[in-house]
Amino acid sequence: QAQLVESGGGKVQPGGSLTLSCGLAGVTAKYYAVGWFRQAPGKDREGVSCTSYIDNNTFYADSVKGRFTISRDDAKKTVSLQMNNLKPEDTAVYYCAASRRYYTGGYYYIFPGEHDFWGQGTQVTVSS
Repeated sequence: QAQLVESGGGKVQPGGSLTLSCGLAGVTAKYYAVGWFRQAPGKDREGVSCTSYIDNNTFYADSVKGRFTISRDDAKKTVSLQMNNLKPEDTAVYYCAASRRYYTGGYYYIFPGEHDFWGQGTQVTVSS
């Protein structure tokens, strides 16, 4: 069974920064994209950002554009999410996921339903 491991969550004040990391060394199946998702209490899981290994496209939710940056280290098999200027509404459990589905363009990878392997999640709390 594939294992993705998230790390880097924590509590930060509004305006602060955090970097989340997703370790993919435990995923032995081929995957074509990795995404970051989040779920706040009482809300549906939503896409935050994704990166495609097919054409290297990246996508961001409108709510995080200009503040979050996704990056990959293919040698280390990690995908990171740099989060700057954090807001209280960014508070959620953050998950990384990998997709076995082949899509050109990469847009569909922003949707949670297009991913097959999931990590356990890491809590991010933005509060003063």
